[in-house]
Amino acid sequence: QVQLVESGGGLVQAGGSLRLSCAASGSRLSNYVMGWFRQAPGKEREFVASISWNGQRTYGIDSWKGRFAISRDILKNTVYLQINNLKPEDTANYYCGARMAAEKEYDYWGQGIQVTVSS
Repeated sequence: QVQLVESGGGLVQAGGSLRLSCAASGSRLSNYVMGWFRQAPGKEREFVASISWNGQRTYGIDSWKGRFAISRDILKNTVYLQINNLKPEDTANYYCGARMAAEKEYDYWGQGIQVTVSS
């Protein structure tokens, strides 16, 4: 089993930056794809970005590439999501997920962490 714990959220002013962390334990993640999702109140959960352990990155919305950046530290078994120029519409619960590289569904999830962007 894989356990995921997010950290780094909080209240941020619009235009600021935030770096979310997702620490994984329970299994080495060499065979997993790690992803970030977010869900705002009353909305569906949406895919933000993912990264495989060969370094390939995927972003849910192409225009996010300049403002969102996913990265990982293999030695720390941790995945990060850097968000720059935060906007009020970025307010959501952000979730870290893990899936087997050959699968499409994410089988493991963190508890989520709140990001609130004030205007």
